[in-house]
Amino acid sequence: MSTFQEIMAQKEKPAPLSSNNLDEQFWAHCAQERLCFQRCNSCDTWRHLPRHMCAACGSAQWRWEKSCGKGAIHSWTVAHLPTHPAFAGDVPYAVAIIELQEGVRMVARLSGIKPADIVLDYEVELYFEKTTGGALLPFFRPRTEAQGSAVSPQSGS
Repeated sequence: MSTFQEIMAQKEKPAPLSSNNLDEQFWAHCAQERLCFQRCNSCDTWRHLPRHMCAACGSAQWRWEKSCGKGAIHSWTVAHLPTHPAFAGDVPYAVAIIELQEGVRMVARLSGIKPADIVLDYEVELYFEKTTGGALLPFFRPRTEAQGSAVSPQSGS
């Protein structure tokens, strides 16, 4: 049986697959509820997806640094068909490209907002959701003010 067939046969939502050591490091940070990205030691450029060299200056010297977890929706799509049988109860759901305050963009699932209410530049914040298998995945939800009220897409603040 192929890896794809094995994943599709699972009853629970699949955990991310790591294809290399840098991916493993990224997911290890997530397992500690820390969203970390690489940052170049030479020019301080943040980057994601993890890679061995800086695209800005070519340096191979870098470090992991924790993100503030705040950003805005750069783009999104709404899934109306499940990508895996375990997601059948979740549709429709939104997946977005989040532009984080550090300047990197990442793909993540949105929650706490109806797909029809999503707008560009909607402010979001990170939280982690545990899969049935125990993996912690970064998700984003509407950013809340100190008083706990949700930021409305019309206010933009």
